[in-house]
Amino acid sequence: MTMNKRHLLFALLTSFLLISSRMAYSQAEGMEIRMLTYNIRHGAGMDDVVDLNRQAAVIQGTQPDVVGLQEVDSCVKRSGYIPEAKILGDALGMYSTFGAAIPLTGGKYGVAILSKERPLSVHHLPLPGVEKRTLLVCEFENYVFATTHLDLNDSCRFASLPIILEEAASWEKPFFICGDWNDEPASALIKQMRKDGFVFLNGITSSSLNYTFPAPNPNKTIDYITSFGRVTKSTTARKVIKEPEASDHRPVLVGVTIEMPTSIQSPSTSIDDAKLDEIYDLTGKKVVNENLLPGLYIQKNKRKKFVIR
Repeated sequence: MTMNKRHLLFALLTSFLLISSRMAYSQAEGMEIRMLTYNIRHGAGMDDVVDLNRQAAVIQGTQPDVVGLQEVDSCVKRSGYIPEAKILGDALGMYSTFGAAIPLTGGKYGVAILSKERPLSVHHLPLPGVEKRTLLVCEFENYVFATTHLDLNDSCRFASLPIILEEAASWEKPFFICGDWNDEPASALIKQMRKDGFVFLNGITSSSLNYTFPAPNPNKTIDYITSFGRVTKSTTARKVIKEPEASDHRPVLVGVTIEMPTSIQSPSTSIDDAKLDEIYDLTGKKVVNENLLPGLYIQKNKRKKFVIR
């Protein structure tokens, strides 16, 4: 082999090792996701003027990867028969996905998801409500993102929870859900969601910094971003955006890093070699095998979700 060929081979090998090490470092660092939830009041600000440019500017300022929107019109009379989700998506250079909850004056009304990444799959499920509701779910390569706007009626909100829980537990990828849930952190609903394994990623302590409604002078938190189980490595951002005019809600931003996906088996109704393994609930707390109650758990050494019936 000539000297020049040896130098070329050495250079190529060095470049390959450098790229490989960078790829390994990137995977070790995890993937960052910036998530936003925003009730846009069908595009109407506190002055009751429909102006999507205001909401687009607010969203753009937070630089999100994925956005859950509530109170979204699609070709409805009051907002000028325009497809609001598509218009916002086009303005922001994001994919738009709309989930209708009800028909309304010539069009439809519901929720939407904007995303930098094209969804791999999309579906939405009806939820109970005096005014019917919907759960919109978008699957991406490394995670699943959902949004919903829960009903004002207490019993309807509680009746929605088993449907949401079943959907969240059916995914092997990290599952995030956000929205306007018309309930405060101390409510029975939010307490039950935490017991069921939902981890609240935005601030929910009683602090004016965490309040989201009403936008001009917020005094309560009713907008949330959660994960199902502890799927994040770290939190890189957590704040309510100070925007008092563009809608009657303030948007909530959360940034997280997640581990790159590993193989997780589908839910099972039995435990494999349970006595030899460590069993954890969805909050990451270790559970004594002999004290398992019906519910969802993780068998740590196999990273396997299963249900004890």
